[in-house]
Amino acid sequence: MDNLKPNPANSSPLTPLGFLDRTATIYGDCPSVIYNNTVYTWSETHQRCIKLASSLSSMGITRGHVVSVVAPNIPAMYEMHFAVPMAGAVLNTINIRLDPRTISVLLTHSESKIVFVDFQFRSLIEKAVELMNNSAPPPLLILIEDEEEEEKSSQIPSRLTYRTLIDKGDPDFKWVRPDNEWSPMVLNYTSGTTSSPKGVVHCHRGLFIVTVDSLIEWSLPKKAVYLWTLPMFHANGWSYPWGVAAVGGTNICLRKFDASTIYAAIEKHKVTHMCGAPVVLNMLTNAPDSARKPLSHVVRIMTAGAPPPAPVILRAEALGFSISHVLGLTETGGNAVSCTWQEKWDRLPANERAKLKARQGIRTLCMTDADVVDTATGASVERDGTTMGEIVLRGGCITLGYLKDTRATLKSMPGDGWFYTGDVGVMHSDGYLEIKDRSKDVIISGGENISSVEVESVLYQNSAVKEAAVVARFDKFWGESPCAFVSLNDGKKRPSEEEIIGFCKEKLPHYMVPKTVVFMEELPKTSTGKIQKFVLRDLAKKLGSSRVSRM
Repeated sequence: MDNLKPNPANSSPLTPLGFLDRTATIYGDCPSVIYNNTVYTWSETHQRCIKLASSLSSMGITRGHVVSVVAPNIPAMYEMHFAVPMAGAVLNTINIRLDPRTISVLLTHSESKIVFVDFQFRSLIEKAVELMNNSAPPPLLILIEDEEEEEKSSQIPSRLTYRTLIDKGDPDFKWVRPDNEWSPMVLNYTSGTTSSPKGVVHCHRGLFIVTVDSLIEWSLPKKAVYLWTLPMFHANGWSYPWGVAAVGGTNICLRKFDASTIYAAIEKHKVTHMCGAPVVLNMLTNAPDSARKPLSHVVRIMTAGAPPPAPVILRAEALGFSISHVLGLTETGGNAVSCTWQEKWDRLPANERAKLKARQGIRTLCMTDADVVDTATGASVERDGTTMGEIVLRGGCITLGYLKDTRATLKSMPGDGWFYTGDVGVMHSDGYLEIKDRSKDVIISGGENISSVEVESVLYQNSAVKEAAVVARFDKFWGESPCAFVSLNDGKKRPSEEEIIGFCKEKLPHYMVPKTVVFMEELPKTSTGKIQKFVLRDLAKKLGSSRVSRM
């Protein structure tokens, strides 16, 4: 068999972009995207993506170029998940909650050639571009006008718009297939850090694998109706822009939403599936009676981010939602571990089922392996549900690495065959893992990662602050919110909680600003002088309803 080797017929590069061609043939007349009164079919979405890719190509965008987008969950945001890489470029979706200073760093670091910006965020991006490093040419701004907001959009003049690029595109354009399945397809930033942005690069092969994997694990059926409550800018919507296309489903797009909007959309469109952080579950379960509408059918929700409390899962399922809990990271491109349900658990009491479902679970089908290891020895921890270690993963959807950051890449993938997640967890006797903590004190608020170190660095910029430490505090709405513990310098005017928070608001995106400030005479430390954050976490748990406290 030595003469049997790969050839062009059996080794075509894997890419999720091909899903769109197939679906346009099978489900061409079926609805692909619904946004308020706008409805596209799959044949129309296919044509729009091809024409946009054509226009980008004619503008000189080619392999390896980064094209950024700042937009909410609107049709254009969905289409660019196909159109940008179809031009051979690398898609970079940017968090709309970031401030201009942070965005300017990301645009400079990525060397973005073009930024597509929704009309509501135009001033944000214009300020970001002004703050960019002048050593690199600024990206070209292309305005996304909203067909549902025609009057507002038309008042903003722009020579180049998203609509004009589609109108002038070639409908017969042959999209740029990757010459190598390891070619970069997307670039996602892990957080809003300005000191050392970590740009996660994913290839066509990895995104193909994680998309197919996610479809299998969640059993997403053909022609599913998917409601976009998860931001597409967040890890590319956990791969579901490509996944929904693969099954010929319908994407229900929302510019913004609340509980009333979600319930209304579920009823109107007969939504079958949706994703979101636990904050979405809280939103649905805590909605007032006037907003809540009885479900006429089961709606399946996949949740990830901060581990959802078992009581929240219990309340959501009591309303008729079916909850699936998974673990994924920006670095995995989507779901890598899932709390795959076992039928025998159906016989357990509801509260016990909710506790089991709150665990992260077991590796998904296409992941090679997942484990919890002792970081000192590299050995697997005992499967006793109490011995903690670091969660490590191995599989084809793991990132290629961090853009322009060899050190961070080697730290997370040191060459022993594992990707080190930085999450601390335990392994239960049944082989299901569970997160217990985060080694870098990351706070997950509304599904967004917040670096406690970055918030602390801002607090230290206040001349009145002597010491600062930030930990997560339970938040009924966001899941977690930053809680700041500070001690003050002698001889300085003692600031109020409002002044500390206001100081942070001037230097941080609002979602990273501490919601609680606790003043202490001195922060607890180890014998070597390190702040004991585990003590502070316990204190944060014991705080009452008061937002400010002095100890």
